[in-house]
Amino acid sequence: MYYNAPPPSSPIHLQHDHPWNRQHHPVLNGQQPPPPGGVQPQSPGYGLVQYTNGVHHHPHHHPSLTSIAHPAYSSPSNQHAQAHRQTSSPSSTNPLIGTVHWQKQMLKAELCRQSSSPHHRARASALASRNTTKSAITITDPNRPPVSIKPAPETPTRNGHKKNLSVSDRTDDSSSTDDDSSATSHPSATVAPVAIPPPVSVPVSTPSAPRPSQPRKSDSPWSTLDMGGMRLKNLSSAVFDLHYLTTLYINHNQLQTLSPLISQLRHLVLLDLSGNMLATIPPELGMCTSLKELFLFDNLIETLPPELGSLHQLEMLGIEGNPIQPSLRAIIQKDGTAALISYLRDSCPVPAPPPERQWRPLLSEVERQRLDTDPSVERFSLLCYNILCERSATSQMYGYTPSWALSWDYRKELILTEIMTYDSDFLCLQEVDVAQYEDYFLPSLSPHGYEGVYWPKTRARTMGESERRRVDGCATFFKSSKYQLVEQQLIEFNQVALQRPDFKKTDDMFNRVLTKDHIAVVVLLENKETGSRLIVANAHMYWNAEYRDVKLVQTALLMDELAKISDRFSRLPPRLLNADGKSDQPQAPAPTYENGTKIPMIVCGDFNSMPDSGVYEFLSRGNVPSGHPDFMSHVYGNYTSDGLKHNMGLRSSYAGIGELPMTNYTPSFEGVIDYIFYSASNLSVSAVLGEVDAGYLSKVVGFPNVHFPSDHICIASEFRLKHPPKDAPAQPQRPAPVFPNSSRQK
Repeated sequence: MYYNAPPPSSPIHLQHDHPWNRQHHPVLNGQQPPPPGGVQPQSPGYGLVQYTNGVHHHPHHHPSLTSIAHPAYSSPSNQHAQAHRQTSSPSSTNPLIGTVHWQKQMLKAELCRQSSSPHHRARASALASRNTTKSAITITDPNRPPVSIKPAPETPTRNGHKKNLSVSDRTDDSSSTDDDSSATSHPSATVAPVAIPPPVSVPVSTPSAPRPSQPRKSDSPWSTLDMGGMRLKNLSSAVFDLHYLTTLYINHNQLQTLSPLISQLRHLVLLDLSGNMLATIPPELGMCTSLKELFLFDNLIETLPPELGSLHQLEMLGIEGNPIQPSLRAIIQKDGTAALISYLRDSCPVPAPPPERQWRPLLSEVERQRLDTDPSVERFSLLCYNILCERSATSQMYGYTPSWALSWDYRKELILTEIMTYDSDFLCLQEVDVAQYEDYFLPSLSPHGYEGVYWPKTRARTMGESERRRVDGCATFFKSSKYQLVEQQLIEFNQVALQRPDFKKTDDMFNRVLTKDHIAVVVLLENKETGSRLIVANAHMYWNAEYRDVKLVQTALLMDELAKISDRFSRLPPRLLNADGKSDQPQAPAPTYENGTKIPMIVCGDFNSMPDSGVYEFLSRGNVPSGHPDFMSHVYGNYTSDGLKHNMGLRSSYAGIGELPMTNYTPSFEGVIDYIFYSASNLSVSAVLGEVDAGYLSKVVGFPNVHFPSDHICIASEFRLKHPPKDAPAQPQRPAPVFPNSSRQK
């Protein structure tokens, strides 16, 4: 039986404050995770739980007893519940049973035991609905429009859950500025960078269940299902196709097993399995990361799978009335549900690694062999990767990830191993802290022939040294043996917007654009052998799903600046090749460029926008109308009066095979928001790095995890140049310039 409204006596929610080579990393080589310091992390004061395989049989018999709450209804599950309370509950001499956490546990257990009759919650809800029918008519002033009270908006708390703001805080956040706390300045396990409604239903054959998005929406008129007290011995698989369910009551039945298909119900917030005959809990239940209440009262459970440690939003785990291991019981009695979940999370064994990601060629084998044997073909490769800055990689942001796997000492080795394995000519990294660039990436990549260009976000200029080193930015590395740096440019979107005359009288620009200090790093290069030029732009756009207009404006500002930079670059005369006198070969003519659009260009980064967004449409099509919905009715000078336009002729490097299924993977979001765009008139794509194995993803809650060090995955492409016609007008040559060392942070 299902119902629309929750019952009037619904339980109170209690909140607590609390394809690369992996062989170089010990954890990914089959060893147990070594945290910094070399000791296996454990929750303070708790011994290590020994998890066993197989079904645990309860040693007690189940005599014929009647239900406590309903004497007229005899339930086998209630019978063994009483046996548990007599033989498995903690002794009254145990000092821990008087703690606040255990008192809440006992209160919840008694409430669940009183719901043992068939469809108890559904009937109570229906009765409450009849009793609350309004008997009075509201009198309103006909001369005044009705005033609606704005519901309290939700904001993430520091433990990843949400709370309602006070009435005084119920204002339009469109004009508010964002602070720099990690809980509000970065996507997380509970906050997505793009707002899309989840699908209502997915075929059973789909390898992975739908993932929640922000905000959660459903086309179904109901989201609660009550099958309690029905003496069910099995559940139909059709129940697990109801992906929109948020509450499921299957308490006080005769279930001995719970299907692993429970993992498909990703939107579940409350699950009541009390009063059954369950001896084990499937590890797949750990995939239901939206759970806040999980009631397992009065079963035969002796231990809990460590995979439940990924239930980072769980506020109440009911275990009373089970012969649970004393060590687990002691944790929840002393410190509550959050401590037990944290213990299970950090004690979870390392799962098997995924298959290596494969390159997807866009050329036939014959074409590739022909290009391999042609020395005149100029090729290069580029990798783009948001590595997740250290400031945002916390248990509050990614509560499903083991704390040792979130530490920078662990993640940095995986990141470096991955990018070095692909051996790309260009590395475009986002969310690189100043300290990470200066102390790790630059010293680690320089011996491998990389030179780097880096800028942090604008806020770093106003901070002290210790705070400045924690500010993230964009870093671009290139192989100095192959390319010569000609110029480096920093594009600060808020500063560029401030200089536009058509923006000066726009309130939206001051309230929405100027408060975001995101940047792009641009490098202008020449090939040392051929003299051909290349422009690489590495950008990171604002993340918040409620600011689609800001993302679009930042992208428009980026393209405007790139047009100016490329035109200026095209006017520079070509340098002399082999001008150092070390080669006996005759000097070769360097390519010349009529204008900026003739220079090969790469625009890549984390755009925090889906392929159906205005940002993607603008970059790939070259124009966006003034009335595009992503402007969200805000006013941005000529952008919203005339529309957006650029003439770079960009195309996504993955367009030949279709965009990847995802580049960002968390419980709140799964989708593509990272791209590599290239100028199609003078560049061609030979291959792209493929997707992560779908079978692996179906068993993973989200990234980062022990195998993927960021919430993003890296994307990479191989390009080849289309040389200009040989009859292009010649320009005067210039000597080879001498540039200062660019491997320093600005």
